[in-house]
Amino acid sequence: MRSFVYAYIVCMGLFHLYTAVFGSLEAYLQRNVHLLWVLPLTFLLFPPTKQSPKDRVPWFDWLLAIFATLPGLYVIFNYESIIYRMIQVDPVSMAQIVMGTLLVVLLLEGTRRVVGLPLAIIGALFALYMYFGHYMPGIFKAYPFSFDRIIEHFYLTDEGIFSSPLGISATYVMIFLIFGGFLEKSGTGAYFMELAEAFAGHSPGGPAKISVLSSAFFGSISGSAVANVYATGAFTIPLMKRTGYSPTFAGAVEAVASTGGQIMPPIMGAGAFIMAAFLGVPYRNIMIAAFVPAVLYYVAVLVMVHIRALKIGLKGLPREELPSRANVIKKSYLLIPLGGLVVMLLYGYTPMRAAVISIALAWMMSLFDKHYRMGPKAVIDAIHDGSKNIFIVAIACATAGIVVGSVTLTGFGFKVVSFIFSLAMNLPFLALLLVMALSIILGMGLPTTAAYIVASALTVPALVKLGFTALAANMFVFYFAVISNITPPVALAAYAASSLAGANPDKTGFQAMRLGILAFIVPFAFCYDGGLLLQGNAVSSILALLGGLFSAVALGCSLEGFSNKPIGPLLRSLFLVFGVCCLWPMITIKLIGMVAIITLFVLAQRGSFDKNNM
Repeated sequence: MRSFVYAYIVCMGLFHLYTAVFGSLEAYLQRNVHLLWVLPLTFLLFPPTKQSPKDRVPWFDWLLAIFATLPGLYVIFNYESIIYRMIQVDPVSMAQIVMGTLLVVLLLEGTRRVVGLPLAIIGALFALYMYFGHYMPGIFKAYPFSFDRIIEHFYLTDEGIFSSPLGISATYVMIFLIFGGFLEKSGTGAYFMELAEAFAGHSPGGPAKISVLSSAFFGSISGSAVANVYATGAFTIPLMKRTGYSPTFAGAVEAVASTGGQIMPPIMGAGAFIMAAFLGVPYRNIMIAAFVPAVLYYVAVLVMVHIRALKIGLKGLPREELPSRANVIKKSYLLIPLGGLVVMLLYGYTPMRAAVISIALAWMMSLFDKHYRMGPKAVIDAIHDGSKNIFIVAIACATAGIVVGSVTLTGFGFKVVSFIFSLAMNLPFLALLLVMALSIILGMGLPTTAAYIVASALTVPALVKLGFTALAANMFVFYFAVISNITPPVALAAYAASSLAGANPDKTGFQAMRLGILAFIVPFAFCYDGGLLLQGNAVSSILALLGGLFSAVALGCSLEGFSNKPIGPLLRSLFLVFGVCCLWPMITIKLIGMVAIITLFVLAQRGSFDKNNM
C-alpha cells in the first residue's frame, strides 16, 4: 500500500511537471484531470473518523475511491461533447446528472476528511441555497434553479467545481509545491536556518530572532502556518526556552513568525495566486504589493522580540554554538533558485515557467554539496514530498468552487453587498471592520486559501463599491484570513506552537496576537494609503515604508513598556498614538508622527520622563 501510494503521488507530480514544461491542457480538462488525481486518493489516505483503523484501508473506502474516479473519467471520454454543449440550453443527460451528483457528494465527504467539517458544511449550504433559496425571506430570496441546472453549473462548466481556484491548484500551486520539495532536498531549507543562526543568533534574544527569520524564509515556501510551526518550531522553541523566554512567549513567537510566511513574497500562500487570477493581473503585481506589509510584519515581530530580550536581560547564543558566518556566506549559492525565481517573476515570466526553471536551478545547486547532491532517487523523493502536500489545497479549492458558483449564479454576492451597506451605514471604515470580522471567523474554521476565496467572493464587491481599490480590498481579506491563525479562540498556528512549547494554547494565542499587533493595523492603513502596497509614486511609497518602520518600533515600545529602560503609562500612550499616526494616509500627520517618535526617544534617553514616573 505504501509503495502504491508513493508511486501514485510521484506519477501525479510528473504529470503536472509535464504540463508545466510542455503546456497545460485546456483549462476545464486540466482542472478535471487534477481533481481526478487527487480525489480518489483522499479516501485511501484520510480515514473517515478518528477511530478508524490506521493500518489498513476499509473496503468501503476502496469503493469510494473507485467511485471518485468515475466523474473525471466521464469528462475525459466525453470531453468533446461537453465543451460543445450550450449551457442552460442543451438538456443535461441522466448520466451527467448521476456523475455530477456523485462528484458533489464525494467532494463534500473528501472535504470533511481532509479539510474539516466547517468547509464541508459551508459548501453544502451554498449548494442547497441554489435549490431552496427561493424560500428565503427578504433580500436573500433567490431565483429557483432546477436540480439538473445546478449539477450542470457545478460539473459541466468552469464556473463551479472546476472554476479558477481549482485551476490555480492544478497549475501554480502544484508546481510551486514541487519546487518547495526540491528546495528542501537541495539543502536550501536547512540553509535558511543556518543563515538565521549565523546573523541573528548572537544578538539579544537571538533564538527568537532565529525563529522569526527562519520561519519567514521557510513559510514563504511552504504556504502553511501549521506546517511551518512544526518544521522550524521543533528546533527554535526549545532554544528560546533554554535562553530564558517563557514557554508562552516562545510558542507565540513561533506562531506569529510561521503565520507571516503566507504573506511573505516571493511565493506566499496559494491564496496569492488565486488573488492574481481574481484580479486578472500578473502574479508579480501581487508579489510587489505584498512586499512592504510583509517587511513591516516581520520588523514589528523582531522589534518586540528584541525589546523583550532587553527588558528581561537575555543574551544571545555563544558564538561557538553558531555556524560560522564565513562558511554560511560561502554557501550563499543555495539562494540562487529563490533569487532567480524573484528575478524571473519581476521580468514577466509566467509563474509556471519561473518555477520550472527554479526547480532546475535547485537541482544544479545541490550538485555542489555532497551531503545534498540530488541523484535520481532524491529527485523522485523531491517530487513526492512536494506533491503530497496538494491534497488540502486541491480539495479546499474544489469545494470553494461550489461556493463561488453558487454566489455567481444566484446573485448572493450582491445580496451580501446590500447587507454590508445596510449594516455599515455607508461608512467605509465600519464596512472594513465587518469584513475583518467575517474573514477572521471564516479563517478560524477553514484553511487560509478557502477562507480567502469565500470571504472575497462575498465581501470584495462591497468594499470596491465603497471606493477601495480591488487590489487593496482583496489584500485586506487575504491578510485577515491569514491572521486568523493567531486569533483566539481558534488560532491553529498558536495551538500547534503551544503543543511544542508546553504552554497554554489560549495564552499563547493572545500573546501571539500582541506580537502581531501591526498585522491588525496595516491592512486598514493600506486600504487608505496605496503607498504601502507600492501603488503610489516613489515619494509616497518611501514615506509609507518609513512610517511603517517608525510605527513598528513605537508600538513595540508601547506594548512592552520599555525603550532603553522601563517607561511609564504616559510615554507608552504617546508611543501608541504617534505610532498609529505614522500609518495615517495624510503625509502631514505621518511626518508629525515620525518626528514625535524621535523626540520621545531622545527625551526618554535623557530621563525626562523619569521624575514623574511617566
